[in-house]
Amino acid sequence: MVRAILLISCPDKKGITATITDFVYKNKGNILHAEQHTDEYANTFFMRVEWSMDGFTLARDKVGKAFAPIARKFGMEWDLFFTDRRIRMAIFVSKHLHCLYDLLLRHKSGQIDCDIPVIISNHKDACSVAREFGVEFHHIPVSPRSRDMRQEEQLKLLKDKKVDLVVLARYMQILPSAFVDRYRNRIINIHHSFLPAFAGKNPYLQAYLRGVKIIGATSHYVTEDLDDGPIIEQNTVPISHRDSLKDLIIEGQDLEKVVLSRAVMRHIERKVLVYDNKTVVFD
Repeated sequence: MVRAILLISCPDKKGITATITDFVYKNKGNILHAEQHTDEYANTFFMRVEWSMDGFTLARDKVGKAFAPIARKFGMEWDLFFTDRRIRMAIFVSKHLHCLYDLLLRHKSGQIDCDIPVIISNHKDACSVAREFGVEFHHIPVSPRSRDMRQEEQLKLLKDKKVDLVVLARYMQILPSAFVDRYRNRIINIHHSFLPAFAGKNPYLQAYLRGVKIIGATSHYVTEDLDDGPIIEQNTVPISHRDSLKDLIIEGQDLEKVVLSRAVMRHIERKVLVYDNKTVVFD
């Protein structure tokens, strides 16, 4: 069953919900999910509406045109998606492969419903993993001198593969501004939640030596400000004096896998709206 998904943000006014649901009803649509949120501080209204296209009187190429007058009336920013249009996701990875394995396993089991046309890495460690899961692998080494040239090579590959979403599954390189701008709100990163306290190398060792009592992970959209983009998903676990450095690393990597996969699934399911460096994440 093909479904339509409408994501909306606009200044909060009376009648928005009624107008949108009436639009679906008048065109013989059956609403399957409808969620809304109002940020009172920003006076901004957010909504996600999902309905079945079975029996809908508007052809899919006419839906947007028919909805446009409503969007203009309320000053909406909006996006319309159809569920039979699968997202094409590229995975970038360096030497730490736990998040890559997790994403590929979830994809194989059907939890992550998308296409994965390519894995890109600045190292060769993931080549055998890509081969195991039948995904095309490209080794593109990056150095300070070759960064611009490699960026163009990466962007061309993504364009050729018609990639919609880029996931940094522990990709230990900073993406240039031009790259980020090309995939605005379509690059998802994962990192530990010690930042900014334990930045740089060996954050788990730094945390262990400081005797931290909680560790976590954060997944967010990438912006020009490193590790400072809109947050999609976070989680934490308690740590005690009994936990060794190895324990911290294992707990941390487990968290990274879960938090990243949840963020990716929310994006693929069209459940995330970005505004003012924040997100609304619908259930």
